[in-house]
Amino acid sequence: MPSKKILVAGATGLVGHAAMKHFAAVEGREVLAVSRRRPEETHGARWLPLDLTDAAACEAVAPEFAGVTHLVYAALYERPGLVAGWQEEEQIRTNDRMLRNLMAPLERAAPGLQHVALLQGTKAYGVHVRPLVVPARENRSEMHEQPNFYWNQERFLRERQQGKGWSWSILRPVLIVGDSVGSAMNVIPALGVYAAFMRQAGKTRLDYPGGVGRVAQAVDADLLARAIAWSGEAEAARNEIFNVTNGDVFVWPNVWPAIADALGFEPGDHVPLALDREIRPHEDEWAEIRAAHGLKSGTLRDFVGLSFEYADYTMGYGRTEPGPAAIVSTIKLMQAGFTEVMDTEAMFRKCFAEMQEKSLLPRP
Repeated sequence: MPSKKILVAGATGLVGHAAMKHFAAVEGREVLAVSRRRPEETHGARWLPLDLTDAAACEAVAPEFAGVTHLVYAALYERPGLVAGWQEEEQIRTNDRMLRNLMAPLERAAPGLQHVALLQGTKAYGVHVRPLVVPARENRSEMHEQPNFYWNQERFLRERQQGKGWSWSILRPVLIVGDSVGSAMNVIPALGVYAAFMRQAGKTRLDYPGGVGRVAQAVDADLLARAIAWSGEAEAARNEIFNVTNGDVFVWPNVWPAIADALGFEPGDHVPLALDREIRPHEDEWAEIRAAHGLKSGTLRDFVGLSFEYADYTMGYGRTEPGPAAIVSTIKLMQAGFTEVMDTEAMFRKCFAEMQEKSLLPRP
Protein backbone atom coordinates (compact mmCIF):
# COMPACT_ATOMS: atom_id res chain seq x y z
CA MET A 1 0.00 0.00 0.00
CA PRO A 2 1.30 3.51 -0.80
CA SER A 3 2.42 5.38 2.31
CA LYS A 4 1.55 8.77 0.79
CA LYS A 5 -1.16 9.93 -1.59
CA ILE A 6 -0.30 13.10 -3.49
CA LEU A 7 -2.99 15.28 -5.12
CA VAL A 8 -1.55 17.48 -7.88
CA ALA A 9 -3.89 20.29 -8.90
CA GLY A 10 -3.04 21.83 -12.26
CA ALA A 11 -1.44 18.76 -13.81
CA THR A 12 -1.06 20.23 -17.30
CA GLY A 13 0.83 23.30 -16.13
CA LEU A 14 4.58 23.61 -16.02
CA VAL A 15 4.86 23.00 -12.27
CA GLY A 16 2.02 20.52 -11.96
CA HIS A 17 3.34 18.36 -14.79
CA ALA A 18 6.82 18.25 -13.23
CA ALA A 19 5.38 17.44 -9.80
CA MET A 20 3.17 14.69 -11.22
CA LYS A 21 6.16 13.17 -13.02
CA HIS A 22 8.36 13.35 -9.92
CA PHE A 23 5.95 11.85 -7.40
CA ALA A 24 4.75 9.12 -9.76
CA ALA A 25 8.34 7.84 -9.96
CA VAL A 26 8.80 7.65 -6.16
CA GLU A 27 8.14 4.28 -4.56
CA GLY A 28 5.33 4.31 -2.03
CA ARG A 29 3.56 7.29 -3.58
CA GLU A 30 0.10 7.22 -5.13
CA VAL A 31 -0.51 10.23 -7.36
CA LEU A 32 -3.91 11.68 -8.25
CA ALA A 33 -3.74 14.51 -10.79
CA VAL A 34 -6.54 16.91 -11.72
CA SER A 35 -6.77 19.53 -14.47
CA ARG A 36 -9.20 20.82 -17.09
CA ARG A 37 -7.18 19.41 -20.00
CA ARG A 38 -5.84 15.88 -20.12
CA PRO A 39 -2.04 15.90 -19.65
CA GLU A 40 0.05 14.91 -22.65
CA GLU A 41 1.23 11.99 -20.49
CA THR A 42 0.51 11.03 -16.88
CA HIS A 43 3.73 9.13 -16.01
CA GLY A 44 1.74 6.56 -14.05
CA ALA A 45 -0.42 9.02 -12.12
CA ARG A 46 -4.20 8.67 -12.15
CA TRP A 47 -5.81 11.66 -13.83
CA LEU A 48 -9.29 13.10 -13.37
CA PRO A 49 -10.82 15.98 -15.34
CA LEU A 50 -11.71 18.85 -13.01
CA ASP A 51 -12.47 22.53 -13.50
CA LEU A 52 -11.58 24.17 -10.19
CA THR A 53 -13.76 27.18 -10.95
CA ASP A 54 -16.76 24.82 -10.61
CA ALA A 55 -17.48 24.30 -6.90
CA ALA A 56 -20.09 21.62 -7.61
CA ALA A 57 -17.59 19.65 -9.72
CA CYS A 58 -15.07 19.79 -6.86
CA GLU A 59 -17.68 18.47 -4.46
CA ALA A 60 -18.68 15.70 -6.87
CA VAL A 61 -15.14 14.37 -7.21
CA ALA A 62 -14.40 14.61 -3.47
CA PRO A 63 -14.67 10.84 -2.79
CA GLU A 64 -11.58 10.40 -4.96
CA PHE A 65 -9.66 12.56 -2.48
CA ALA A 66 -9.95 9.97 0.29
CA GLY A 67 -6.54 9.22 1.73
CA VAL A 68 -4.77 12.27 0.27
CA THR A 69 -1.82 13.22 2.48
CA HIS A 70 -0.21 15.95 0.37
CA LEU A 71 -1.67 18.63 -1.92
CA VAL A 72 0.52 20.27 -4.55
CA TYR A 73 -1.53 23.27 -5.61
CA ALA A 74 -0.10 24.34 -8.97
CA ALA A 75 -3.38 25.31 -10.65
CA LEU A 76 -3.45 28.72 -12.31
CA TYR A 77 -5.99 30.80 -14.19
CA GLU A 78 -4.44 33.16 -16.72
CA ARG A 79 -6.29 35.42 -19.12
CA PRO A 80 -5.37 35.91 -22.79
CA GLY A 81 -3.28 39.05 -22.88
CA LEU A 82 -1.27 37.38 -20.13
CA VAL A 83 0.72 40.27 -18.62
CA ALA A 84 -2.20 42.71 -18.46
CA GLY A 85 -4.26 40.07 -16.65
CA TRP A 86 -1.82 39.96 -13.74
CA GLN A 87 -3.34 43.14 -12.32
CA GLU A 88 -7.00 42.49 -13.15
CA GLU A 89 -9.56 41.90 -10.44
CA GLU A 90 -11.27 39.08 -12.31
CA GLN A 91 -8.05 37.07 -12.49
CA ILE A 92 -7.46 37.62 -8.76
CA ARG A 93 -11.00 36.55 -7.81
CA THR A 94 -10.93 33.47 -10.02
CA ASN A 95 -7.63 32.15 -8.65
CA ASP A 96 -8.81 32.81 -5.10
CA ARG A 97 -12.06 30.92 -5.73
CA MET A 98 -10.31 27.93 -7.31
CA LEU A 99 -8.25 27.19 -4.19
CA ARG A 100 -11.28 27.59 -1.93
CA ASN A 101 -13.39 25.30 -4.13
CA LEU A 102 -10.79 22.54 -3.79
CA MET A 103 -9.82 22.85 -0.12
CA ALA A 104 -13.29 22.44 1.40
CA PRO A 105 -14.11 19.02 -0.12
CA LEU A 106 -10.47 17.90 0.17
CA GLU A 107 -10.34 18.49 3.92
CA ARG A 108 -13.61 16.63 4.48
CA ALA A 109 -12.54 13.67 2.35
CA ALA A 110 -8.94 13.52 3.60
CA PRO A 111 -8.78 13.93 7.39
CA GLY A 112 -5.19 12.65 7.24
CA LEU A 113 -4.01 15.61 5.14
CA GLN A 114 -0.46 16.49 6.18
CA HIS A 115 0.81 19.22 3.87
CA VAL A 116 -0.22 21.80 1.28
CA ALA A 117 2.39 23.20 -1.12
CA LEU A 118 1.29 26.48 -2.71
CA LEU A 119 3.09 28.16 -5.62
CA GLN A 120 3.67 31.90 -5.89
CA GLY A 121 6.47 33.68 -7.74
CA THR A 122 8.40 36.92 -8.01
CA LYS A 123 5.20 38.91 -8.58
CA ALA A 124 5.03 38.68 -4.78
CA TYR A 125 7.90 41.18 -4.86
CA GLY A 126 6.23 43.32 -7.52
CA VAL A 127 8.60 42.36 -10.35
CA HIS A 128 5.82 43.10 -12.87
CA VAL A 129 5.30 46.68 -11.66
CA ARG A 130 8.57 47.89 -10.09
CA PRO A 131 12.31 47.13 -9.87
CA LEU A 132 13.03 44.41 -7.32
CA VAL A 133 14.89 45.10 -4.12
CA VAL A 134 18.03 43.04 -4.81
CA PRO A 135 18.09 40.41 -3.57
CA ALA A 136 14.39 39.99 -2.81
CA ARG A 137 13.96 38.12 0.48
CA GLU A 138 11.02 36.23 1.94
CA ASN A 139 8.98 38.10 4.57
CA ARG A 140 10.91 41.30 3.89
CA SER A 141 10.59 42.43 0.27
CA GLU A 142 6.93 41.64 -0.51
CA MET A 143 4.65 44.15 -2.22
CA HIS A 144 1.44 43.52 -0.30
CA GLU A 145 -0.02 46.85 -1.42
CA GLN A 146 -0.16 45.55 -5.01
CA PRO A 147 -3.37 43.53 -5.57
CA ASN A 148 -2.37 39.95 -6.31
CA PHE A 149 -4.15 36.62 -5.99
CA TYR A 150 -1.09 35.37 -4.08
CA TRP A 151 -2.19 37.37 -1.04
CA ASN A 152 -5.79 36.12 -1.23
CA GLN A 153 -4.65 32.50 -1.42
CA GLU A 154 -2.00 32.91 1.28
CA ARG A 155 -4.42 34.56 3.73
CA PHE A 156 -6.99 31.85 3.07
CA LEU A 157 -4.45 29.08 3.69
CA ARG A 158 -3.12 30.66 6.88
CA GLU A 159 -6.62 31.13 8.27
CA ARG A 160 -7.86 27.68 7.28
CA GLN A 161 -4.84 25.95 8.77
CA GLN A 162 -5.38 27.28 12.29
CA GLY A 163 -5.87 24.36 14.68
CA LYS A 164 -5.48 21.79 11.90
CA GLY A 165 -3.06 18.88 11.68
CA TRP A 166 -1.63 19.90 8.33
CA SER A 167 1.07 22.44 7.51
CA TRP A 168 1.74 24.49 4.41
CA SER A 169 4.77 25.68 2.48
CA ILE A 170 4.81 28.45 -0.11
CA LEU A 171 7.40 28.27 -2.88
CA ARG A 172 8.35 31.25 -5.02
CA PRO A 173 10.16 30.10 -8.16
CA VAL A 174 11.63 32.52 -10.66
CA LEU A 175 11.34 31.92 -14.44
CA ILE A 176 10.35 28.23 -14.65
CA VAL A 177 11.62 26.19 -17.60
CA GLY A 178 10.42 22.68 -18.45
CA ASP A 179 8.77 20.45 -21.04
CA SER A 180 5.03 20.98 -20.47
CA VAL A 181 2.63 21.49 -23.38
CA GLY A 182 0.07 24.29 -23.70
CA SER A 183 1.24 26.22 -20.63
CA ALA A 184 0.76 29.92 -20.09
CA MET A 185 4.39 30.60 -19.20
CA ASN A 186 6.90 28.19 -20.74
CA VAL A 187 9.53 29.61 -23.07
CA ILE A 188 10.68 26.20 -24.35
CA PRO A 189 7.86 25.52 -26.85
CA ALA A 190 7.75 29.22 -27.80
CA LEU A 191 11.47 29.36 -28.64
CA GLY A 192 11.43 25.88 -30.19
CA VAL A 193 8.66 26.90 -32.56
CA TYR A 194 10.43 30.17 -33.39
CA ALA A 195 13.53 28.15 -34.31
CA ALA A 196 11.48 25.78 -36.46
CA PHE A 197 10.06 28.74 -38.42
CA MET A 198 13.57 30.14 -38.90
CA ARG A 199 14.75 26.74 -40.17
CA GLN A 200 11.79 26.64 -42.55
CA ALA A 201 12.90 30.03 -43.86
CA GLY A 202 16.36 28.63 -44.64
CA LYS A 203 18.23 30.20 -41.72
CA THR A 204 21.30 28.49 -40.28
CA ARG A 205 21.93 31.15 -37.64
CA LEU A 206 19.33 31.78 -34.95
CA ASP A 207 18.85 35.48 -34.27
CA TYR A 208 18.05 36.63 -30.72
CA PRO A 209 14.51 38.09 -30.85
CA GLY A 210 14.27 39.72 -27.42
CA GLY A 211 15.34 43.08 -26.04
CA VAL A 212 18.46 44.26 -24.26
CA GLY A 213 19.16 41.78 -21.50
CA ARG A 214 18.90 42.17 -17.76
CA VAL A 215 20.38 39.98 -15.04
CA ALA A 216 17.78 37.38 -14.05
CA GLN A 217 17.35 33.86 -12.71
CA ALA A 218 15.57 30.69 -13.77
CA VAL A 219 14.64 27.35 -12.25
CA ASP A 220 14.35 23.93 -13.86
CA ALA A 221 10.82 22.55 -13.41
CA ASP A 222 12.14 19.16 -12.29
CA LEU A 223 14.39 20.77 -9.68
CA LEU A 224 11.37 22.76 -8.48
CA ALA A 225 9.35 19.54 -8.21
CA ARG A 226 12.05 18.09 -5.95
CA ALA A 227 11.93 21.23 -3.82
CA ILE A 228 8.16 20.82 -3.52
CA ALA A 229 8.63 17.19 -2.44
CA TRP A 230 11.22 18.27 0.13
CA SER A 231 8.90 20.94 1.53
CA GLY A 232 6.23 18.31 2.19
CA GLU A 233 8.50 16.32 4.48
CA ALA A 234 11.01 18.72 6.05
CA GLU A 235 10.24 20.05 9.53
CA ALA A 236 12.12 23.24 8.61
CA ALA A 237 9.64 23.90 5.79
CA ARG A 238 6.47 23.82 7.92
CA ASN A 239 4.50 27.04 7.44
CA GLU A 240 7.42 28.74 5.71
CA ILE A 241 7.98 30.60 2.42
CA PHE A 242 10.97 29.91 0.15
CA ASN A 243 12.41 31.41 -3.02
CA VAL A 244 13.58 28.71 -5.44
CA THR A 245 16.13 29.16 -8.26
CA ASN A 246 18.76 27.15 -10.12
CA GLY A 247 21.38 28.88 -7.98
CA ASP A 248 23.03 30.97 -10.71
CA VAL A 249 22.08 34.04 -12.76
CA PHE A 250 21.82 34.62 -16.50
CA VAL A 251 21.28 37.28 -19.16
CA TRP A 252 19.26 36.28 -22.23
CA PRO A 253 21.76 37.41 -24.91
CA ASN A 254 24.57 35.63 -23.03
CA VAL A 255 22.72 32.31 -22.80
CA TRP A 256 21.50 32.56 -26.39
CA PRO A 257 24.46 30.69 -27.95
CA ALA A 258 23.64 27.62 -25.82
CA ILE A 259 19.96 27.87 -26.81
CA ALA A 260 20.83 28.21 -30.50
CA ASP A 261 23.18 25.22 -30.30
CA ALA A 262 20.54 23.08 -28.57
CA LEU A 263 18.20 23.86 -31.46
CA GLY A 264 20.80 23.07 -34.14
CA PHE A 265 21.87 26.61 -35.08
CA GLU A 266 24.81 28.92 -34.88
CA PRO A 267 23.97 31.98 -32.78
CA GLY A 268 22.84 34.88 -34.94
CA ASP A 269 22.46 38.61 -34.46
CA HIS A 270 20.17 40.62 -32.23
CA VAL A 271 17.07 41.01 -34.42
CA PRO A 272 14.07 41.97 -32.25
CA LEU A 273 10.91 40.07 -33.17
CA ALA A 274 7.55 40.02 -31.37
CA LEU A 275 6.89 36.27 -31.28
CA ASP A 276 3.25 36.63 -30.25
CA ARG A 277 2.49 39.00 -33.11
CA GLU A 278 4.74 37.51 -35.81
CA ILE A 279 4.67 33.74 -35.17
CA ARG A 280 1.44 32.86 -33.37
CA PRO A 281 -0.94 33.62 -36.29
CA HIS A 282 0.80 31.18 -38.66
CA GLU A 283 -1.04 27.95 -37.84
CA ASP A 284 -1.02 26.73 -41.47
CA GLU A 285 2.75 27.07 -41.79
CA TRP A 286 3.19 25.32 -38.43
CA ALA A 287 1.02 22.45 -39.70
CA GLU A 288 3.41 22.08 -42.65
CA ILE A 289 6.42 22.03 -40.32
CA ARG A 290 4.75 19.42 -38.11
CA ALA A 291 4.00 17.23 -41.11
CA ALA A 292 7.52 17.57 -42.51
CA HIS A 293 9.13 16.52 -39.21
CA GLY A 294 6.49 14.05 -38.00
CA LEU A 295 5.76 16.12 -34.89
CA LYS A 296 3.10 15.25 -32.31
CA SER A 297 2.82 18.73 -30.88
CA GLY A 298 -0.59 19.87 -32.18
CA THR A 299 -1.60 23.38 -33.10
CA LEU A 300 0.26 26.45 -31.89
CA ARG A 301 -2.67 27.22 -29.64
CA ASP A 302 -2.56 23.75 -28.04
CA PHE A 303 1.21 23.44 -27.94
CA VAL A 304 2.45 26.92 -27.03
CA GLY A 305 -0.57 28.24 -25.10
CA LEU A 306 0.08 31.82 -24.01
CA SER A 307 3.83 31.33 -23.98
CA PHE A 308 4.63 33.49 -27.01
CA GLU A 309 3.32 36.42 -24.95
CA TYR A 310 5.35 35.28 -21.97
CA ALA A 311 8.54 34.87 -24.02
CA ASP A 312 8.17 38.40 -25.38
CA TYR A 313 7.70 39.66 -21.82
CA THR A 314 10.50 37.77 -20.09
CA MET A 315 13.00 38.33 -22.91
CA GLY A 316 12.23 42.03 -22.85
CA TYR A 317 11.07 42.49 -26.44
CA GLY A 318 11.20 46.22 -27.19
CA ARG A 319 13.58 46.98 -24.32
CA THR A 320 16.43 49.20 -25.53
CA GLU A 321 18.20 49.62 -22.18
CA PRO A 322 19.10 46.97 -19.62
CA GLY A 323 16.22 46.48 -17.22
CA PRO A 324 16.77 46.38 -13.47
CA ALA A 325 18.21 43.12 -12.16
CA ALA A 326 15.59 40.61 -10.99
CA ILE A 327 17.40 38.59 -8.32
CA VAL A 328 15.99 36.76 -5.30
CA SER A 329 17.87 35.29 -2.37
CA THR A 330 17.77 31.52 -1.81
CA ILE A 331 19.74 31.61 1.44
CA LYS A 332 16.66 30.71 3.48
CA LEU A 333 15.97 27.63 1.35
CA MET A 334 19.55 26.39 1.53
CA GLN A 335 19.82 26.97 5.26
CA ALA A 336 16.59 25.00 5.73
CA GLY A 337 18.15 22.03 3.97
CA PHE A 338 17.37 22.08 0.23
CA THR A 339 20.67 22.69 -1.56
CA GLU A 340 20.18 21.38 -5.13
CA VAL A 341 21.45 23.60 -7.93
CA MET A 342 21.59 23.44 -11.72
CA ASP A 343 23.51 25.27 -14.42
CA THR A 344 20.99 27.36 -16.37
CA GLU A 345 22.61 26.70 -19.76
CA ALA A 346 22.43 22.95 -19.03
CA MET A 347 18.77 23.39 -18.10
CA PHE A 348 17.91 24.93 -21.47
CA ARG A 349 19.76 22.16 -23.31
CA LYS A 350 17.99 19.48 -21.24
CA CYS A 351 14.50 20.90 -21.79
CA PHE A 352 14.87 21.31 -25.56
CA ALA A 353 16.30 17.77 -25.78
CA GLU A 354 13.28 16.39 -23.89
CA MET A 355 10.84 17.97 -26.32
CA GLN A 356 12.90 16.85 -29.32
CA GLU A 357 13.03 13.28 -27.97
CA LYS A 358 9.23 13.24 -27.67
CA SER A 359 8.81 14.57 -31.25
CA LEU A 360 7.29 17.81 -30.00
CA LEU A 361 10.03 19.90 -31.62
CA PRO A 362 12.21 19.16 -34.66
CA ARG A 363 15.48 17.46 -33.87
CA PRO A 364 18.62 19.51 -34.63
